[in-house]
Amino acid sequence: MTQTGIPFLFLRGGTSRGPYFRRENLPEDRDTLAQVLIAAVGSGHPLNIDGIGGGAAVTTKVAMLSASADDWADVDYFFAQVSVEDRLVDFKPTCGNIMSGVGPAAIEMGLVTPRGDETEVKIRAVNTGARVLARVQTPGGVLTYSGDAAIAGVPGTAAPIALDFMGVVGSSTGVFLPTGNLRDEIDGIEVTCMDVAMPIVIARAADFGLTGHETIAELDANADFFARFEAIRIAAGARMGMGDVATSVTPKLGILAPARHGGTIAARYFMPWKTHPSMAVTGSQCLASCALTPGTVADGLSQRPDARPANVVLEHPSGTIEVLVDYDDTDGFALKSAGLLRTARKLAEGRVFVPSRIWKG
Repeated sequence: MTQTGIPFLFLRGGTSRGPYFRRENLPEDRDTLAQVLIAAVGSGHPLNIDGIGGGAAVTTKVAMLSASADDWADVDYFFAQVSVEDRLVDFKPTCGNIMSGVGPAAIEMGLVTPRGDETEVKIRAVNTGARVLARVQTPGGVLTYSGDAAIAGVPGTAAPIALDFMGVVGSSTGVFLPTGNLRDEIDGIEVTCMDVAMPIVIARAADFGLTGHETIAELDANADFFARFEAIRIAAGARMGMGDVATSVTPKLGILAPARHGGTIAARYFMPWKTHPSMAVTGSQCLASCALTPGTVADGLSQRPDARPANVVLEHPSGTIEVLVDYDDTDGFALKSAGLLRTARKLAEGRVFVPSRIWKG
């Protein structure tokens, strides 16, 4: 045999999609694993023509699941971001949209048994250590993908999946404010470097001469903006204790602006070299936390909600995303949990093939 077949499920999770594997069906060695994922996705071509990727960063993501040895969790979720063209794999971040499909995938794989009309799946994000409680619809003990929940960036409706994120502060750096400051100035631009579910370098859109309401195409065509912000991101990564981040997708980038359509604040999120078509689940938690924290670059851009928990509505290119943030601001900002509503759908299942010269299985 010149090819190795690997069992997989193919799911849309939130506004992303990709293959979901059982970790035991993949090589343990990280370097070999990376080569297998590059081959499976087809990284190295803008269309991922020789793999199952979709030619965009939101469609070259991979989830790897296993039964958890953690006392709290049911499932371990190991995430990989495969680049579209550069044949690179980043194992540092996690992905909240792909996590939307972890609960259903775990049930499909037999890692979790449905319990009643709604099944709680406790997930440990291996990359960051975060704990996430997913509530999956299983009427009569049967997993369903059909329902009336709609999320911006995905056509139609599907069964709701409620995600409650815990322990996400300092997901990558270990601290809420990795530089120790609410604001830093880099290359003449004020930024807030924050780590909640995802480390992000956040700035005001106006400081780059933007409105913060530009379309994806307008932003992606703005090479000067990306060049300047990338230099800031690399410098910020060093200040955040993340080392040389030139080839890493973290920290991500975000810009904020006043809302125009009834939301709390407008946000654009970058991955980091392209504009996200909607909003990342992990990114939304960090941007919402920034909006709620006095002294950050979000000051003056919105009216902070008084309620606890606070419902923060982020306006993004495809619509809005709501983040229910439970926090304590008695002594600074202390995040307790962040809840979001997502959907997922199984698209295919079977075996994906990679050349045996890469891995014989």
